[in-house]
Amino acid sequence: MTHETTEKIMLTIPESFESKRLIIRAPKYGDGAASYEAVQESMEELRPWMPFANDSLTPENSEINIRQAHLKFLKRSDLRLMLFSKENGQLVGSSGLHRIDWDVRKFEIGYWLRSSYAGQGYMSEAVEAITNYAIRELSANRIEIRCDARNGKSARVAERNGFVLEGILRGDSLDVYGELSDTMVFSKIRGKEF
Repeated sequence: MTHETTEKIMLTIPESFESKRLIIRAPKYGDGAASYEAVQESMEELRPWMPFANDSLTPENSEINIRQAHLKFLKRSDLRLMLFSKENGQLVGSSGLHRIDWDVRKFEIGYWLRSSYAGQGYMSEAVEAITNYAIRELSANRIEIRCDARNGKSARVAERNGFVLEGILRGDSLDVYGELSDTMVFSKIRGKEF
């Protein structure tokens, strides 16, 4: 194990925190069923943007994915966060801090929302709480949100949370259909936006 790996594993990072309406926590073994159910409910809305939202998703591979995410959280290589309603305990969606650069203290917030919770401000609330968590607990210097330039709902979450559009990367990636797509890059920088 390298010195850098040991340092990351030894970081004390809270695995759970709350916002007004949400319990936000690291994935746990057994969360696969809730994740599968939420994705199934939201398949049509997620399919254009999320590679995992397809007909090959099963309860078993959903649980495998959750367990892999749990291990990555422990290794500090990716910090997926599950979003649960305080009111009824239902999985509202998933978010987290991805593409981590611990030297720079740079993180990317990704997210998806269960369809029955759309349009109620849950994702904006979650992104605000996760941004504050990254600043307070992880000493973030830079936080990014990237989304397909055609995904207006995702872009509006970034804008509502005060992220600055830095630019659009043209032909930057392939979408879920294998077509070239443009990527919007939003950010918050220490000393400027926080």
